[in-house]
Amino acid sequence: MASGFWSALTRFDRSKIHPPIALRNSCGVLIPLAVGVAIGQAAGGLIACIGALNVAYSDGVDPYATRARRMLASSVCGALALFAGCATGHSYPLTILLTALAAFLSGMMVAVSTTATDIGNIALVTLVVFSAHPLPPAQAAQSGLLGLAGGLLQALLALALWPIHPYAPERRALAHLYAALAHAATEPPLSSEAPPATAEIIAAQTALTDLRSSPSMEADRILAMFSQAERIRLSIVTLRRLRARLARDFAAEDQAAAITDALATTARDLDSLARGTTPSPPQFAKVADPDAQAELDALAGQLRATIDMAGHATAHGAREFAAIERAQPWRLRAESVRAAIQANLVLSSAAFRHALRLTACTVAGEIAAFWLGWLRSYWIPMTAVIVLRPDFTATFTRGILRIAGTLLGLACATVLFHLLTPPLGVQVALIFALMLLLRWYGPANYGVFVIALSGLIVLLLALTGAPPMQVIAARARGTLLGGAIALLGYAVWPTWERGLAGNTLAAMFDAYRDYFAAIARTYIEAGGAVTAELERARQKSRLARSNAEASAGRLRSEPGVPDERLRAIDALLANSHRFVRAVMSLESGIARSRPAPARPAFRKFAQDVEQTLEAMASTLRGSSPDASKLPDLRRGHTELIASGDAAIERYALVNVESDRIVNTLNTLAQLAGNVTKPLAS
Repeated sequence: MASGFWSALTRFDRSKIHPPIALRNSCGVLIPLAVGVAIGQAAGGLIACIGALNVAYSDGVDPYATRARRMLASSVCGALALFAGCATGHSYPLTILLTALAAFLSGMMVAVSTTATDIGNIALVTLVVFSAHPLPPAQAAQSGLLGLAGGLLQALLALALWPIHPYAPERRALAHLYAALAHAATEPPLSSEAPPATAEIIAAQTALTDLRSSPSMEADRILAMFSQAERIRLSIVTLRRLRARLARDFAAEDQAAAITDALATTARDLDSLARGTTPSPPQFAKVADPDAQAELDALAGQLRATIDMAGHATAHGAREFAAIERAQPWRLRAESVRAAIQANLVLSSAAFRHALRLTACTVAGEIAAFWLGWLRSYWIPMTAVIVLRPDFTATFTRGILRIAGTLLGLACATVLFHLLTPPLGVQVALIFALMLLLRWYGPANYGVFVIALSGLIVLLLALTGAPPMQVIAARARGTLLGGAIALLGYAVWPTWERGLAGNTLAAMFDAYRDYFAAIARTYIEAGGAVTAELERARQKSRLARSNAEASAGRLRSEPGVPDERLRAIDALLANSHRFVRAVMSLESGIARSRPAPARPAFRKFAQDVEQTLEAMASTLRGSSPDASKLPDLRRGHTELIASGDAAIERYALVNVESDRIVNTLNTLAQLAGNVTKPLAS
């Protein structure tokens, strides 16, 4: 546990370093500030600068349409919070009421999405800060408009290349996916690990969401290439399994070697596609094994189609992805947000408990700030908002890094102003440099972020005439007290991951059940093909698996979780990976085997698998299904083997993969019982 917490504390995630974002965000903060100073309106420039600073956190490398919506929402919410804070700050009861309402709504955004949570937190912090600076309504509105202008300027800089390279983010996500598939093609299969390129395929899937409503041929071609990538991934997984099987047979060593060569060729072609070059269509050697040959033929066809589309030679396959549902209209998206919040308005919901905890800590910070009467005491509730998170690891790592980073940043600012007393021009340059550091290396480690932010705030307030040493002292004590309130609030009423992990794992098996059921229906229906329903089920299973793995990671950092409990969950995840690989091979067989009439034994076997997965999910949620009523999967598999002609390609495929499914499910059923005991204690 201690090592996991220390790892979370010191982690430096280089994948989050994006220099172009840091540069444009720094310019977005510098421009309004420099203009304000130049025309003698430093206060107005500072407000616009703060608007740009808040919206900078919503920037990213995702598609322009998604980025535009997020940054616009952040700009509007920040401006409204700024106006509301300034307009109501003169009335202490009204301030407390509005802050409590905003804190609760911000906390409930955890049930909606990470983006909504981030925007809600930033708006709440803005409300807390500006409620300490009351203004007449007209001036409050003017300040809100200045904050909005700064946010829109930041968004404009982030979207400047949209008309020139409209699909650059989507192509970048697709390139990362193809590079990951190239790596997977040459790696040995590890049945205990998640299927290859899971993170990249989820990222690409998210990045391409908006293209599904785009009418352009280029958008269709990118979507079709993503669809082919999904099928190539299935073929790679299946061929690696087949190669392992053939390698165990001395007489089939040549066939295993031929598959290895084919995968190496695939890796080279995929790597070329990832780098933006178009390779020649592949030629694979023939093998005697019918399953392997069918999969090699399918993979060669997928690569040819992808190479054809990448080279812009024809529109081949451009409409292949048309079955995927289009983006929902705005009204339905708003309705889904309302439904998500409404569904979580129960005490058993982690989001609801976080909302109550955040509200209590924010109000406690506001009351402490009022009664203490310190200079800039709003830093007390502001720090409580920033530190408090729904889970233990994030709250306590942010708390420690927030306090330590603030003190270190303030120490540097103290030295700067005490020894150097920089002139105005140098202060503006330092603001740009600190903003660059904050957005360049800050996303990789929260401690770096806080150090840069602390110095940045001292410099910003110094421009308004605030004595730097007073600001430094006020921020230090405000941060210490606000951080203590957040940590104490979480300690008094914690939300432990060990109480949530069972439901998260159960949700993964629910998603696996839906995925398997969609594939089984495709096999049962004569002439079945990959459907939109199956596509959706596969995507949900990926997301559920990622959530389960993230939950296990958070659990490792919690105190009081014995190693044997963590090992039980790790074993469950490892065996679940084996199960989903077998299911993926079944999906791959839909395209590479001829349809055949469904065997009655397969219908019964599919029902038994779904019933077993449902029982496992119930066990992980804390119930105790009657083991005597669970289906005998091994017996069902024996009956399946005995039915039908094993020479029929599709029957042979199902016989092999169903055996693997039975092995893993029988193991998982035992592990599920072991996992629930630790989680319930």
